[in-house]
Amino acid sequence: MKVTWLGQGGFLFDVNGFKIIIDPYLSNSVEKIESQNYRRIAVDDKFLSVKPNLIVLTHNHLDHTDPETLTHYLTSESKVTVLASFNAWKTIREKFKNINKNYVSFNVGSEWTENGILFKAVYAEHSDEYAIGVIISVNGKNYYVTGDTLYSKKVFDSIEDKIDYCFLAVNGKGNNMNFIDGARFAQKLNCVALPMHCGLFDELKLEDFPYENKIILKIYQEMEI
Repeated sequence: MKVTWLGQGGFLFDVNGFKIIIDPYLSNSVEKIESQNYRRIAVDDKFLSVKPNLIVLTHNHLDHTDPETLTHYLTSESKVTVLASFNAWKTIREKFKNINKNYVSFNVGSEWTENGILFKAVYAEHSDEYAIGVIISVNGKNYYVTGDTLYSKKVFDSIEDKIDYCFLAVNGKGNNMNFIDGARFAQKLNCVALPMHCGLFDELKLEDFPYENKIILKIYQEMEI
C-alpha cells in the first residue's frame, strides 16, 4: 500500500495502481469563509491531475468535502465511485448533479468492495451527525482513517476488525481528539498510529504526538506501509 498525505484529513492510497482518494482539500475554500484558517502549506497542483478510481468523503465539512477540489476529479470523462456519508452525499449530488457518477450514500455499517478491496464505514463522534471513519482492508491488513472524531466508546463499538494502521485526526479543535486522547485512542486499538489533521491551519508538530509506535507523515511525500 502506497500512501500520500495530502494535508488536513486528505489521503491518496495506491493499491497496485488502483487509486483511492479520501477527503481531498486542495484549495483555499475554507479561508474564504474563515480567514484564520489559511493554508500554511501551498497546494501541490500535481495531485489535482490524479485520476482516482474511488473517492471517500467522511463528512460534510469544507476541508473534507470541498467542491472546488472535487471539480478536478468529478468530470464528465472520469470513471470514479464516490462513497460519501449522508450529508456529504447530499452535497455532491447537488453540486455535481450534471455529472453522472456512482454516488453511494455510505454510512455507519455500510460496506463496499471494489477491485478486491473492502471498505467499511464506522462511527465517528463529530459535529456532522453522519460523519464516518473508514476501514480499508487489503492484502490482509486493515488501514483505518478516523475522519474527524472525538474519543468515544461508540467509535470502538463500531470497529469489529483488528486495526493495523490508524490515521488519526488529532488537532484538538473542531470536535477532534487532541494529542493525549489520540494517543489513548491508538493505545486502545493497539496499532501503528499515523497522526494527521495538523500543520495546515495551525502550527502543531506531529513529531510531538506522545505515542511510541507511530509513523510521522510528511505532506505530499509518498510512503509504503
